[in-house]
Amino acid sequence: MYLCYNVSMDIQKKKSLSAKLLLLFTTIIWGSTFVVLKDTLDSLPMYFILTVRFLIGGIIVGCMAPKRWKGFTPDMLWRAGLTGIVLAGAYITQTIGLNHTTPGNNAFLTATYAVMVPFMMWAVTKKAPTVFNIIAAILGIVGIGLVSFDGGFGSFNFMGEGMTLVCSVFFALQILFIAVFGKGKDSIVFTSIQLVTAGLIMMIIYLATEVHQPISIDFDSGWRLAYLTIMGTSFALFAMTWGMAHTEASSASLIMSLESVFGVIFSIAIYKEKLTLQVGIGFLVIFVALIISEYINELYLSGKLKLPLKKHKK
Repeated sequence: MYLCYNVSMDIQKKKSLSAKLLLLFTTIIWGSTFVVLKDTLDSLPMYFILTVRFLIGGIIVGCMAPKRWKGFTPDMLWRAGLTGIVLAGAYITQTIGLNHTTPGNNAFLTATYAVMVPFMMWAVTKKAPTVFNIIAAILGIVGIGLVSFDGGFGSFNFMGEGMTLVCSVFFALQILFIAVFGKGKDSIVFTSIQLVTAGLIMMIIYLATEVHQPISIDFDSGWRLAYLTIMGTSFALFAMTWGMAHTEASSASLIMSLESVFGVIFSIAIYKEKLTLQVGIGFLVIFVALIISEYINELYLSGKLKLPLKKHKK
């Protein structure tokens, strides 16, 4: 029995390690998509890219586990569909923002959704944010100010930094919707419906606004579009779902927060983005806020981290 227990523990440890490595790989992929999408926008219409990415991506996710569709219900359709509408809003505003700011700014400002989630959940669960949520929110605001107003208040670009911040609100709402509407639902089916819904919205906008624009897909734009669809959407979502199911929430959240860091690394290495001291400090402050919100707070909630209590004199 002792041998069986050790074998079981070894298998769990190997699964946990594999999950962490897979999550890390996923964050690298998502970090790279900021630069890849920025380059793709130079050659293909925005809503055409988003249509292909989410419509085909959703179909691929749905085909990953065809037997799961036996549990499909009309109730799941409207729940996942509504979440897909919010997801569409997130990516539309994020892509507009990316068109008017750097991939690094877009990556870090998008990541601030993690700081917003506890406050949105408060309205649903009636569970007040912790002291670490509040600290993270304050640091997040400071970091956003440093990044958005580099060079003074006149440097703020609503179509760039502004739309990116709007997208972070949409992403926070998406997580809220998944938590509320996706509870007890099959994750593969729910994700597939969500992505296809977003893709259909993108297609409607494309047909209404961009259909007259010529589409010429060469090798460069073709592989970027395939990368965004297959790796940046289908594989990444599947890997995140599996990875988060086989590792601790605190470890998963810490690894996932590295997405914005990899976004800046790729932006500097490929896009040749140059950081000013103020923006660099802003990125650092936002990253600290993410660590506090996603990792430190998780340790506190799990009881692994306790706040020091003042001893009162009798």
